[in-house]
Amino acid sequence: MEELLPPELAGAIDGLDVLSRKVLAGKLPGERRSKRRGRSVEFDDFRQYTPGDDPRTIDWNIVARLDRLIVKLFREEEDLGLHVIVDVSASMNAGSPNKLAFAARAAMALAYVALVNQNRVTVATVGGAEGLKRMMPLRGRAAVHRVGAFLLEEMQRTLRNPSREREPGRAFASQVRAIASEGTLRGVLVVLSDFLFDGEAGMNFLTPAVASGGLDAYALQVLSPGELDPSGEMERGLVGDLQLEDVETGKSLAVTVTPESVARYREVLREKIEVLHAGCASRGVGHVVVSTATGVRELLVNTLRRSGAVG
Repeated sequence: MEELLPPELAGAIDGLDVLSRKVLAGKLPGERRSKRRGRSVEFDDFRQYTPGDDPRTIDWNIVARLDRLIVKLFREEEDLGLHVIVDVSASMNAGSPNKLAFAARAAMALAYVALVNQNRVTVATVGGAEGLKRMMPLRGRAAVHRVGAFLLEEMQRTLRNPSREREPGRAFASQVRAIASEGTLRGVLVVLSDFLFDGEAGMNFLTPAVASGGLDAYALQVLSPGELDPSGEMERGLVGDLQLEDVETGKSLAVTVTPESVARYREVLREKIEVLHAGCASRGVGHVVVSTATGVRELLVNTLRRSGAVG
């Protein structure tokens, strides 16, 4: 449990809170100020506009002065839901530092921030061999250990029985669809995955909830340093004629790793990331690429704060 949420990390993020780029209304009375019109509203910060932001949050006075689109961030004090979806497919159990471990730590930290601020939190895992797994909504600091136990159990399940798919990402997409089809997604949603498949397919099912204004969604694309730039792996032996096996499909492929093939790989990866980024933006979903070399504290305090998910 302490590896998921070390005491020093908990202390560093204890003052953070979950924020929304949109004007959302909670379902239950809580300890947070409502952002419904006609109710109390607490301004929190400014941030540059990005596609998918609610136009109602644009500060037109700043636009007139600076000729830049700036949005206002608000702090909810009515019940705000945080939904965290973690991809536990076989491809996530790779990389150094490991992608699955990083995603679990990030999910744990996000849940902690929400729970200590009396938000409703739901955590789900998708892409595993045993299908969709999720917790019932939780509230309060006392629920932190329950979230940790759930994440640890799902990580162990993936290690014991990695998923196998003919079409990587199909289970991810169908299980995200199952979550979205229930119509309970309101608040802030964070999806943690490497998206090394047709990532847009899974995010398609979130479009109605985002478009209705009830959901503020983020796709955190978790990739290891070796996936982002394999040139470092060449120094450790990933070079020459190799037989590589896909951990999800079981298919193998003979490849010759050269500086030229690595350069081509980086180009293809960049194109895939750009396609996913554009697809998310068109659906009003925030997209952030995160290296597993990034500390979870840095992810929350810097990256997600700039994105407007926490503050």
